[in-house]
Amino acid sequence: MNPEIHKTLKHNFTVNILDGAFFGFALGFSSFVTILPLFVSTLTSSATIIGLVPAFHNVGWQLPQLLTANKVARQKRYKPMVVRNTINERLPFLGLGIVALLIPTIGVQTALILTFIMLAWQGLGGGFTANPWQSMIARIMPPDRRGTFFGLQSSAANMLASLSAIIAGFILEQFNSHLDFAICFFLTAAIMIISLLFLAMTKEPERNIDELPPTQPPVWSRMKEILEQDINFRWYLAARILSHIGMMGFAFYTVYAVRIHHVSESGVGIMTGLLLGVQILANPIMGWMGDRWSNLSVLKIGISAATLSALLAWWAPSPAYFYLVFILTGIANVSIWTIGLAITLEFGSEAEQPVYIGMANTLVAPANILAPFLGGWLADLFGYPSAFLASAIGGLLALWVFQILVKDPRKKMLLDSR
Repeated sequence: MNPEIHKTLKHNFTVNILDGAFFGFALGFSSFVTILPLFVSTLTSSATIIGLVPAFHNVGWQLPQLLTANKVARQKRYKPMVVRNTINERLPFLGLGIVALLIPTIGVQTALILTFIMLAWQGLGGGFTANPWQSMIARIMPPDRRGTFFGLQSSAANMLASLSAIIAGFILEQFNSHLDFAICFFLTAAIMIISLLFLAMTKEPERNIDELPPTQPPVWSRMKEILEQDINFRWYLAARILSHIGMMGFAFYTVYAVRIHHVSESGVGIMTGLLLGVQILANPIMGWMGDRWSNLSVLKIGISAATLSALLAWWAPSPAYFYLVFILTGIANVSIWTIGLAITLEFGSEAEQPVYIGMANTLVAPANILAPFLGGWLADLFGYPSAFLASAIGGLLALWVFQILVKDPRKKMLLDSR
């Protein structure tokens, strides 16, 4: 590894942890699992539409990554592209605050349309940032530190997000709708600026001209070649697609707890805080486990937790059980998202990483948006418990594929090198 990268490792580790911490603090006021679905539920009663809130975020984050792979691979430094693109995943929260303020003037239907325009903008902004950001992290962090870094960054993010989520719950109780949501969205936008300042402090050396790949074939032909040759990665993609079905119930837990079990708005804030609090503890532990043991094994733990959370939500006879539901959801989120970032970087060579990163996200994006549609459709027709049961079935299928068909890419790489 470049000696300059070792020299700046402590600095980069610190500023990127702080970037993630304040990014999380900002999102605690506008959680895609609790606050934003609750805001949309004030504009529509459709479970299908409410379920699209996290889907817009996740699909927007995933969909563009393959499209940017070749451009990312040719960058001498990834950071300028990251900083430029990330503005588009931060600015839309200001727009959401303005929309919330204008609801009495523009009406509910217009506000709903504008809300999803902002969510699409935010998601796509994250998507165009994601590939160069992951490539930057892969360059400035040694392979045996990545799981720990992602874990600590996510832990710091959730530590501050748990605090802001509880504050958001009290804001929702103290102020009249929709001023309460507007305040939350404006706070998110303001704190995002602090996060961006730390991100901009990253020190990344330029890649030598011989490190840059030669003129590349179209990304689609390279994608086809990888899918034909790398069978293990192909099964990994299949398991990720099924895991999105296993997670589709997450979008409805809060709304179900409020509407059916009559949980208060402050209770929603506490549950969100619990969710994030679990992630604070689980992120560094599971990141360390992934580095020292196996990212694939930790990923299986997350799929199991997602499945159990859906089964418990389906069965729960009282609101008290939803505290355990959110605990399991926190473990699942850590494993599927944080460890998912680390394990994706274990496929392919360094030069191929942008394409593998793009494929691991873009190719599963359709499942990410279809799963909430399926969950919302089931909830509208048969009730929320049917969506939770379908989610559990998807989780079991994903776990089976991971267990039987996906080989640990890190162990496979070591065997192939012998």
